[in-house]
Amino acid sequence: MARFVLVHGAFGGAWCWEEVAPRLEAAGHTVQAVDLPGGGEDRTPVEEITLESCARRVCDALESSDEPAILVGHSMGGTVVTQAAGLRPDKVASLIFVAAFMPANGQSLLDLTRLPEGAGDMIQASIVVEGEPPVATLSDEAAAVAIYHCCTPEQQQRAFPRRRRQAVAPFATPVRVDESVLAAIPRSYVLAKRDRSIPPALQRRMTREHPCERVIELDTDHAPYFSATEELVAALLELAA
Repeated sequence: MARFVLVHGAFGGAWCWEEVAPRLEAAGHTVQAVDLPGGGEDRTPVEEITLESCARRVCDALESSDEPAILVGHSMGGTVVTQAAGLRPDKVASLIFVAAFMPANGQSLLDLTRLPEGAGDMIQASIVVEGEPPVATLSDEAAAVAIYHCCTPEQQQRAFPRRRRQAVAPFATPVRVDESVLAAIPRSYVLAKRDRSIPPALQRRMTREHPCERVIELDTDHAPYFSATEELVAALLELAA
């Protein structure tokens, strides 16, 4: 049986995995879902929310057990798990990216969105950034179109009140990792074919540039943890095996 550490994306929290985690546990695995700084129930001040502090939060979870974990990152969480794996590769059995950014050393999340394949990203088209340090918000109406468009109205209403503002620093900071260390960790990708947040063309480019042992495609939106729970769990179990 495997150990999973689940990492949410921007505006989210550990709550994103509330349908996924019990199903993985029912299959006999251990599961830990993390609130990144500023996400979910965490109340870290915005000036302390950085890519480094997010990666350190994940490293703390990895270090809470002697068993190396299958580290799963969704969306922005892909950038965070990449940085965390670079810091503690000994604690990572494998990496699974779920509709997630997969940066190379020296690349930031924003760098990836500016690639030609990133055109049509509906989050970038709708996001509002203000303040110092800058913080991003995305209205419920925009999130429904960009993230949750394959979800039921009930699932959308469960998500909206729990979404948080997102510090921009983790978007803009390049990851700093040893590529040879990262390449030694098995990587897999769960691609969302109807994603309006990370266009499928960009997801496919990232899997070409960072060879994955497996790529599993789901016919759903950017929130497969709600819109395609059973299919996502099946993919994670298959990749864990």
